[in-house]
Amino acid sequence: MRLRSAAVAALLTLATAAGCGGGGSKPGGGTVSGKDGAPSLTVTPGDGTSRVRPDSRVAVTAGGGTLAEVTVRTGGGLVVAGGFTADRTGWRASRGLKPDAAYEVTAKATGKGGKTTTVTSRFRTLKPAKTFGIADITPMSDRSERIGVGAPIIVTFNRPVTNRAVVERALEVKAQKPVEGAWRWVSSTRVIYRTKRYWPAHQKVRLTARLTGVAAAKGVYGAADVSRRFAVGAAQISSVNARTHRMTVRRDGRVIRTLPVSLGAGGKTVNGEDIFLTASGVHLVMDKKRVERMTSEGSGIDPKDKNNGWDVMVNWAVRISASGEYVHQSNGQFQFLGVSNQSHGCVRTTPDGSQWFFGIAQRGDVVDVKGTARRLPWTNGWSYWQLSWNQWRSGSALHHA
Repeated sequence: MRLRSAAVAALLTLATAAGCGGGGSKPGGGTVSGKDGAPSLTVTPGDGTSRVRPDSRVAVTAGGGTLAEVTVRTGGGLVVAGGFTADRTGWRASRGLKPDAAYEVTAKATGKGGKTTTVTSRFRTLKPAKTFGIADITPMSDRSERIGVGAPIIVTFNRPVTNRAVVERALEVKAQKPVEGAWRWVSSTRVIYRTKRYWPAHQKVRLTARLTGVAAAKGVYGAADVSRRFAVGAAQISSVNARTHRMTVRRDGRVIRTLPVSLGAGGKTVNGEDIFLTASGVHLVMDKKRVERMTSEGSGIDPKDKNNGWDVMVNWAVRISASGEYVHQSNGQFQFLGVSNQSHGCVRTTPDGSQWFFGIAQRGDVVDVKGTARRLPWTNGWSYWQLSWNQWRSGSALHHA
């Protein structure tokens, strides 16, 4: 990572070359050359500077002494964080600046014999034609929700991002029980975080998007930081076997229930794929509804077709893909549960079992289907675990940076 952008370096050089002379204190900022052993100070941007780029970083350097203190504040009193160099002759802000905002920098340096120099610099950032921010985060910050161990973090921006590496670098995920993870861009406005292995259960995770001053595209800057906290619940992993017609549910590694099921029977081919087969692969619970209306229209069949169509209300519907696969209560035909596959692609089970599964299901829980001839695409809903770890992180803008 570069410690200083070209723009900041240029500003620093300009301020140093055009510095003002003077005594031990100067409210005007810029460069102050100390006298009689007092240290010199350079603040960038200099006092009175306007239209400063928001992705610039405030920098302070001391000559002939060390920095005693540096404070950077907005007009509203917000303090900008930063850090000193090891020898305390320099200080640099750790983040960008708010667009169209006033800032004040106060710096103090101490030299030989305790002589000091103080500088105050006031400047203003430019007002960009456009700013960008976050339109949506999944999961939402909801303290009552516990997400499953397979859950992704999905960030959607309100404008297209062209400087993906810069934006991705501003996104930080911290967990109480850390595990390796990576972001993957799926469009110019959406990036998704997935861990290498499932989240460790029973912990809290925090997402921090330090977007203030970040240049997402030419002339487009982040206006504010965003933070969200999530709680990971129990490790609930369900294994669905299309051949034995059983769904085994494990919580934190222990089998808590086995349910008889009936999966997709097949028989409807579209573009060479049998869409009436339940797809094999790692699904994630995406949502759930007490009652869900299901029709054949999405399969290209008129619901009014008496022989092939359907338009029904199903109970205890837990969605596991975007294409319409659910774990839900069987509408009759209970004699096939645990015996044969008779659905149009969903995982049917008993009234009691489906209600129980609905009650424990968390968004992000793993439902791993095996034993069918149809493969689950990684782009179908939250099916991101279909990609290997190397495949997943190849979609990161930082992977090749």
